[in-house]
Amino acid sequence: MDTIVTQMVILFVLVIVGYCLSKKGLMDEEFDRKLSGLVINVTCPCLILSSVMGDTLPDKRYILPLLAVGFATYVILIGAAFLLPRYLRVKSTDRGIYSFMLAFGNVGFIGYPIVASIFGSSAVFYACILNFPSTLLIFVFGTLFISGGQGKMHFDRRTLYCPAMIASYLSILIVLTGWTPPRVVGTPFVLLGNVTVPAALLIIGSSIAQVPVRRMFGNPSIYMMSVLRLLLIPLLILYLSRLCRVDETIANINVVLAAMPVASYGTLFCIQYERGEMVMAEGTFITTLLSVLSIPLLTMFL
Repeated sequence: MDTIVTQMVILFVLVIVGYCLSKKGLMDEEFDRKLSGLVINVTCPCLILSSVMGDTLPDKRYILPLLAVGFATYVILIGAAFLLPRYLRVKSTDRGIYSFMLAFGNVGFIGYPIVASIFGSSAVFYACILNFPSTLLIFVFGTLFISGGQGKMHFDRRTLYCPAMIASYLSILIVLTGWTPPRVVGTPFVLLGNVTVPAALLIIGSSIAQVPVRRMFGNPSIYMMSVLRLLLIPLLILYLSRLCRVDETIANINVVLAAMPVASYGTLFCIQYERGEMVMAEGTFITTLLSVLSIPLLTMFL
C-alpha cells in the first residue's frame, strides 16, 4: 500500500509543479494550448506505439478475450456517462463535460504504474490490452462529449483518423504480425512517448491555476461525480465481472483501471475546443486528490 500511495503522490506533485509554473508566469493559456497539441498529436501516439516496441511482444492468444472485457467495460462506462449527468445538478451545457469525466479515467498516465505496483510488472500487458478500447473511444466519444454545444453532440469522422487512432491501429497490427522493430526505430518512439506523462500533468496543474481556490473545493456536483467515478462504478464493474465469471486476475486489474481519476485528455480537449476548461480542471483535481485514498481502499477490498 505504501508503494501505491507513493506513486499517486509522485504524480500529484507534477500537477502541483504545473500549478506553480503557471502562477510564476512560466506557463499560460497560449503555452498550454500549444503543448496540448504536441501531446495529443505527437507524444501520445508515440507512447501508444512504444507500448508494443519492447524486446518481447505480448501473446496474441490473450488479445481477443482482453479486448472483449475491455469493450464490455466501456459499454458500461459510456452508458453511465450518457445517463448519470442528467441526474446531477449541472447546467445542460456542462453535461458533456461530466459525461467525459465519468467515462474516461487516467489509465495511460496513472493506471499502468499503479497496476505494476499492485499486481507486478507482468500485469502491465493485461492493462495495455484492456486499455485499447479507451485509446480508441476517447478520441470518438471523448471529443463528442466535449465538442458538443448546448447539450447537442456533434460527431466528426476525422477523429477516427487522428494520430492517436492511427497509432492504435498500427499497435494492434504490430502485435498480430509479431514484428519486432529494431532499436533504432523503437527508441525514438519510447523517448517521445515518455514526454506524455509529465507534459500532460503539467498542463493539468497550469489549468487548475486558472480556477479560483474557493470554486475548486466548493462544487457539490464534482464530489458526487468523484464518488461515482472512483468507487461506485468500479464496484458495479466488479460485481458484473464476478457474475459473468471473468478470470479473477483480469477482473481485478480491470476494476483498478476503471477506478482511475479523470483522464488528463479531458483538460487537453477542453483547451483545444475552448470549452468547459474550468469544470474539467475541478474534476481532474478533485478525483486525482481523492484517488490517493480511494485506490488503496479499493485494492484492499479486492
